[in-house]
Amino acid sequence: MADRQYVKVSIEDRIAILTIDHPPANAFNEQTVNDLASAFEEVYNNPEVKAIIITGAGQFAFVAGADINEIKAQIDLARSGQPVKRDLIVKGQQLFNRIERSTKPVIAAINAVCLGGGMELAMACHIRIASDTARFGQPEVNLGLLPAWGGTARLPRLVGRGKAIELILTGDMIPAQEAARIGLVNKVVPAGQVIKTAQDLAKKITSKSALATSAILEAINHGMEVSLLDALKVEEEKFVALCATHDGYEGVTAFLEKRQPKFQDK
Repeated sequence: MADRQYVKVSIEDRIAILTIDHPPANAFNEQTVNDLASAFEEVYNNPEVKAIIITGAGQFAFVAGADINEIKAQIDLARSGQPVKRDLIVKGQQLFNRIERSTKPVIAAINAVCLGGGMELAMACHIRIASDTARFGQPEVNLGLLPAWGGTARLPRLVGRGKAIELILTGDMIPAQEAARIGLVNKVVPAGQVIKTAQDLAKKITSKSALATSAILEAINHGMEVSLLDALKVEEEKFVALCATHDGYEGVTAFLEKRQPKFQDK
């Protein structure tokens, strides 16, 4: 595995855990984004990995936003008449798009404060498990800015237009319980149980056929971007393709024989 400064990688039971470790608040600077992108590609391309968990180190933050010093440097460029460097904006958007479009399930294990870029990262993951002490927010408006890593695009899709506008325009933080109520997170668990809950969920998912889980994620991602009729066509094609696989045969046969299926991901 590559040696990275701010992201740690561990793999167990075909589940990869990527831990963002950038004290004190796991803030996103350019190196952290690069490290996360590199770590994600490594485990995504590892055939032994069937699911990915992303979390933050420590008890203070999942990711508490972006590095303000790097933002200030960009503002100084703009105010001096020089063009703002878009590299970090583009890198963040590309990374989160990559995570969202992953055909391996990605679970955000949100252990603590989840703000700004951290919330945008969490929203790009397929499933979000939060500690009951976590707090969520897009506070960029408080800096005279806006969320630029998908906050204005993904939050309305998750919680609805009106609630997303309220959260982004006020910059307010909400507790984990409220985040669950509005559909921002899937489940809230006691502090200290976030990783175990995410692992248990990942183990349940990895017990299924990787061909089926990949097809499901592809169908959902595509279906969110096209008309209902086009989405249904993709469902049809993927269903037909799965019928011709070993796992499709094994799953149906096992059901009829009243036994647990033995999927081989082929």
